[in-house]
Amino acid sequence: MKLLVKILLSLSVGAVCIALALQKIDLQQTKKVLSTMPLSAALLYALSIGPVHLFRAWRWQYLLRPIGVRLSFGRLMAISTVGFMAILALPFRLGEFARPYYVVRLGHSRMSAVLGTVAVERVVDGLVIALLLFTTYLFSFAQGAHAYGPVLAVSAWLALLGFVGLTAFLGFALRWPDATIRLALAVTLVQRLAPRLADKLADKLRALIQGCRALQNPRDLLPFLAQTALYWGANGLGMWLLARLMNMPIPLSGAFAAMAFTGVLITLPNAPGLVGQFHAGIVLALAAYLPQSVLTSAGGAYAVAVHGVQFVWYVVLGFVALLFTGEAAGSLRRLVIDSKRAAEQGGD
Repeated sequence: MKLLVKILLSLSVGAVCIALALQKIDLQQTKKVLSTMPLSAALLYALSIGPVHLFRAWRWQYLLRPIGVRLSFGRLMAISTVGFMAILALPFRLGEFARPYYVVRLGHSRMSAVLGTVAVERVVDGLVIALLLFTTYLFSFAQGAHAYGPVLAVSAWLALLGFVGLTAFLGFALRWPDATIRLALAVTLVQRLAPRLADKLADKLRALIQGCRALQNPRDLLPFLAQTALYWGANGLGMWLLARLMNMPIPLSGAFAAMAFTGVLITLPNAPGLVGQFHAGIVLALAAYLPQSVLTSAGGAYAVAVHGVQFVWYVVLGFVALLFTGEAAGSLRRLVIDSKRAAEQGGD
């Protein structure tokens, strides 16, 4: 029942985003632009995803090292690639458990501790995209670009405040872990309602905080942050490159705004394949930079192209990487089920 509710919620979010995107684009004009789009544009954009993929996967090692996990470069890339495919393809971010599960299955650490490293990734990525969205919003306003809609303005402020709050909470948890655990148990009332469950929850929270140790060590934190900056920088430059190849007149800040707002939207319960959220994020952000006549045609085609190329990249490489992790392509379903169960148990 819980899984069914999650799937229905993710599908609802996807449906709302599809409706928002369709209000901004003309399907016939979008199809016409896509039919004339040169194949070289899609191929060059696909090549630009290579550095994005590399830095996104490589930086994880700096979060794993402080909890005693060391993976070879090949193993790290294979596990990460399967995980990226699962995150993209599955609803409600169920694929987030795949990478930690592989590490735990190798006998390196507890599931809760490795999930802590993923939590750090999400918080740092969230802070980066919130700052980018806020900065591009201010820059667009100062440059007198097409009026930023109230939805984007509110999103910029909420994203910034939300992720700054999460960062502050994470810092508090690292400085005073026991106090954080006591606060969490008190707020949830679990200690009064289910004392046995409270002990298990406290143990999971302690292991989760342990997984955030990289934030305390500059030797691991600084390279992680540097590769995070390279990851998001390469991502935004690639999106700008595709826009130029499609003769779409947006500035570099416009590409980063589209990337950032899409990043905020996909933090919501995601639909399978991120269908709808990707398209709405890009189209709504580009409304600040493109006239309506261009947005309805080239803007819609651009959103479809970005999503399509990324989807093919991650899914194809993900299934290839399954073979290098000792899995058969048909075992993805079992991997997802086992990883979710391990996350719920939170043990070894």
